[in-house]
Amino acid sequence: MDFKLTPEQTSFRDEVRSWLKKNLPKDWSDRMRIGSDVPRPEVYDFLRKWQRQMYEAGFVGVTWPKEYGGRGLTFVEEMILHEEIALTKAPPVLNILAIGMAGPTIIAYGTEEQKRRYPPKMLSCEEIWCQGYSEPNSGSDLASLQTRAEKAGDQFVVNGQKVWTSLAHQSDWMMLLARTDPKAEKHKGITYFLLDMHSPGVTVKPLKQITGDAEFNEVYFDNVKVPEANILGGLNNGWAVGMTTLMYERLALGFGLQVRLRIALDGLVDLARRRTRPCARSSRSSGSTPRSSSTRARAPSPSCSRASCPAPRPPRAR
Repeated sequence: MDFKLTPEQTSFRDEVRSWLKKNLPKDWSDRMRIGSDVPRPEVYDFLRKWQRQMYEAGFVGVTWPKEYGGRGLTFVEEMILHEEIALTKAPPVLNILAIGMAGPTIIAYGTEEQKRRYPPKMLSCEEIWCQGYSEPNSGSDLASLQTRAEKAGDQFVVNGQKVWTSLAHQSDWMMLLARTDPKAEKHKGITYFLLDMHSPGVTVKPLKQITGDAEFNEVYFDNVKVPEANILGGLNNGWAVGMTTLMYERLALGFGLQVRLRIALDGLVDLARRRTRPCARSSRSSGSTPRSSSTRARAPSPSCSRASCPAPRPPRAR
């Protein structure tokens, strides 16, 4: 198998590299060298603008069809894009749940009206998305979810609760799984809704982490009305649609996490290098106070690169 890039793929790599070199915010680069790459609340506004800038340059949703705002490229180009982002430590895409999960699922299952309505505002970061799957009593057994949606005319009324919902406090829309047929087998009575997070009856309660940030949330639904037109993939077909979203999630994580982990690892190595302590031998030779005999017997700092530093002595036999 030939893993060499085609001329077109090489050109795309050069295009990405050149754009990042010209547009990467200097203040972001400086922050990346001294701290974590995890987006914090104070940079959300900046990340919205950054994603919009990337979208206008053609670097968001590169594998999406052109008619829905993408570039119609392959996952090789997607991989190239993420590699260049990692190499330059560029800011992440804020609307990752939309770009990596909701958007591709809507393109796969949506009506033409839905495909024209939602993807463009995902790409531009005008509308942030979250995922309404997990519940207090439905974690690994997703099909046991209890949030219900009851039909009332041309709409459904939703009641229930979701938990561990990432970015719900920032989101405009949710990928919601709700039970629409309680009499059916648990996998067959679920429907996938596109829910407006600004609807009356939606309450978001942030869950504060040990860092003090609130990335995750509880979301409560109290008689929330969702138009029937906001069903994705058909009534009671939510399990199939929901599994498609999870498959896209794994793909997005495969690309996205390797980038973030590479950046985190590089940052850790850089931090270790900058905080390396000077060799004990160097300190003594510079005229510092002599240490006790027990201290002198210790091995030099593992980070010492001096060729003259003696190797640690083995313990004496007793």
